[in-house]
Parts: sequence; C-alpha cells; structure tokens
Amino acid sequence: MIGGLVHNTFGLKVEAARLLEYSTEEELKGFIADGKVKVPFLHVGGGSNLLFMHERYEGTVLHSKIKGMQVTGENDTEIFLRVGAGEVWDDFVAYCVQHNWYGAENLSLIPGEVGASAVQNIGAYGAEAADVIHSVEAVQLSDGEKVEIPAADCQYGYRQSRFKNEWKGQFFITHVTYRLSTTFTPRLDYGNIRAELERQGISHPTAHQVRETIIGIRRQKLPDPAVEGNAGSFFMNPVVERSLYDHIARQYDNVPHYDVDDTHVKIPAAWLIDQCGWKGRTLGRAGVHDRQPLVLVNRGGATGSDVVALCEAIRHDVSERFGITLHPEVNIV
Repeated sequence: MIGGLVHNTFGLKVEAARLLEYSTEEELKGFIADGKVKVPFLHVGGGSNLLFMHERYEGTVLHSKIKGMQVTGENDTEIFLRVGAGEVWDDFVAYCVQHNWYGAENLSLIPGEVGASAVQNIGAYGAEAADVIHSVEAVQLSDGEKVEIPAADCQYGYRQSRFKNEWKGQFFITHVTYRLSTTFTPRLDYGNIRAELERQGISHPTAHQVRETIIGIRRQKLPDPAVEGNAGSFFMNPVVERSLYDHIARQYDNVPHYDVDDTHVKIPAAWLIDQCGWKGRTLGRAGVHDRQPLVLVNRGGATGSDVVALCEAIRHDVSERFGITLHPEVNIV
C-alpha cells in the first residue's frame, strides 16, 4: 500500500509515505525479499506509545495483523500460550483470566498490541510483561529469516529491552509466547488496588475481581483517547539514589516511593509533576490531565511539537525543583 494514515492515540493526523500491513509471517518475509521495507521505516502496533513530530512520515510504516492464541505446552503449574503480535493486549489478558491462567491480570487495560509488549516491557500495578514472557518469535530484517529468542536474552528492564536498544530495527516481532501460572497469587500492594478491593468488601479476590478493579481504577484516572488524545503515561517513573530521596523526604511530607534495592528508590513521576504545579495546566494546544499528571493530552488541534514543548517545560521544572531528570516513555518520532 502506498501512503496511508498512521493510527495514533494522540489523535494526530499523520500520513506515511508507504504503509504496509501483513497478516502472516510469509507476507512479511515477502515484503523484505521484494525490497519493500525501505529506510527509514517504523514498525507500529496500536499507536498508543507514539508521538509524531510531523504530519508526514517520510518512510515506510509497518503494522502486524497477525492474530491467534494457541496453547503450545503445559505442565502441572504452567501454561505456555503463543500469541500473534497483532492481537490487542487487553484481549490477551482477558483471555488468560477467562481460562484461569494467571500472571497478566495486573496489566489489564493497558493499550496497545502484543508485539509491543515484548519491545516496551509494558508494566503497571507492580507487574510487567517480562514477568510472563517466555520467548519471542521474530523475522530478521537482514535476511528475512525467522528466529526465536528466549526472554532471558532480551535483557528486560524497567520499560527496556534489547529491541529498544542495540536490536532496534533489526527484528519484526511476529509472536510472543507467555508462561502463565495455573495458581493465582494476587499482587495487591501496588497503587490502591488493595484499598479499592476493601472498599468493595473483598478480602480474598479472584483474578477476575483484581482485573475488574484495575480496569475501574484506570478508567477513573486515565482519559479515553477517543475523547481526548493521549498516549497514556508519558514519562517513566524515575529511579534515584536513596540519598536524593532522603533529601526530598526531609522537605516534603509523605513522599510516595517504592524501594528498588538498598541504594535506589522509585519516585512516581506523577507526584513530581503535581508538586511543580502542572496538573491540569495547558500550554498551547497540549495539556496535563486534570486527574493524572503523568498523562499529557491533546486539548484539540495539537501538533507533536506542541506536546514536546509541554514535555520539555515539565522536565525543566522537575529538574530545577528536585534535581531529577524525567525521561519520556513515549517514542517521539
């Protein structure tokens, strides 16, 4: 396909010089063999983690429409589920909960597609995709050959993987196999999951109840991209030296934090942004959401440059006040 609009949840009108969608590995291999994947190129999922700086991308945009979920192995304690990269992430989570396979329920309602989960190592509420990824199947751009990569080789970290760093642009992910547990072990101590369950009178929740509670919390806090364009959490939560956290804690009461190890602490970026007075504010045609400061929104007619200007203003203020540099979670293209 020559040309085409590129879907993105910021609601920006962006056209690609060439848009290629494929439904099978063979179709993708054909694109590579025929020389249709031209530099520059960009592989996208649901467009929920993208910010385009310009109205036209002068390159090739690829999108996987590979579907399907198939059990490929199981034992007394685990299920291995192979999922097409083009499946909607939350459909995968719902499927797991429905079948009593556990480990992904805390990642409910995260926007995007399965392939992106293995690149971005998406996470929320004390869990991340790397907790359940077993292996990743991909096609190499260099020769069109298929490879299967164990999760251990992907070097997953906080919103990081080798696919985002030294492997960037080398592989197109086609399937992800997840290792899921047949025993439910609830994780309730991140955010306000436990408090919300207690409010509902639930002391021993099922996975379905945890999923529905997280969906409710997310819907209360996060704007619907169909109503107000956004890419979800715009910034990563910074991990800082404990000495810096202690310095901040002496100046502010009840600083929210999560211990990473003996010498590092994670401080929510939303709290830092809120303390700098950005919650609900607007700069140009972009703004900060009035309930969740971690989310930057398109107030209507915003460009990528408008959002970046807001991003940089926030980063400046947080750095000036706290000595902490915020890093975008969103990919700016």
